[in-house]
Amino acid sequence: MKRVIVVGGGPKSYIPDVKEYACEECIWIGADQGAEVLVEQGVDPDIAIGDFDSVSEQSLAEIKKKSKRILVYPDEKDETDLELAINEALRLNPRHILLFGVTGGRIDHSQANMQLLYPLMKENVKSTIIDRQNRVELVSAGEHKIEADEIYPYVSFLPVTLEVTKITLEGFYYPLNQAYLPFGSTLCISNRLIEDTGTFSFESGILLVIRSTDLPT
Repeated sequence: MKRVIVVGGGPKSYIPDVKEYACEECIWIGADQGAEVLVEQGVDPDIAIGDFDSVSEQSLAEIKKKSKRILVYPDEKDETDLELAINEALRLNPRHILLFGVTGGRIDHSQANMQLLYPLMKENVKSTIIDRQNRVELVSAGEHKIEADEIYPYVSFLPVTLEVTKITLEGFYYPLNQAYLPFGSTLCISNRLIEDTGTFSFESGILLVIRSTDLPT
């Protein structure tokens, strides 16, 4: 069981220092320009994958030099570079997949990348999207614990199914008891924990759980 860190080719300004999330058993995968990000941040990719149409020839040469394994695909293909990278990550039987460089910029890319959390959830693989302002996870029905985080203090719960039923929040500034949360509701935006550990539970549906912070202006 291992942590796999996948870095995509999203805007570099959204990507934090990925080395802060390193561990002894980490596997690093760079998707297209994400491999360039890893090299620039001083991390040698275990796998670099994609069509590499977003990097210069000089950068690609450096990626090939630093990477333990490189997989080059044609420009025209059914999967995005990020999806190819996630498929490689799944072959490693990970405990947790962290995704960087998948938000910001074009909305279609960001939205599609967040939807990739769904097949990971169905595979029972914990997966988290992280950028400088947010941590995002997709969660199925049941009871879940959540730890307080000073870096990302705000917690929002957004339904991605037509409804989420009987949602209960404990240990939060705004608690709930078996509330109904339909798609489009803003009831669960910008909550925060008042205990070191809180719990949230719901009977049916799927939630996007977003931990966030305000960046200084």
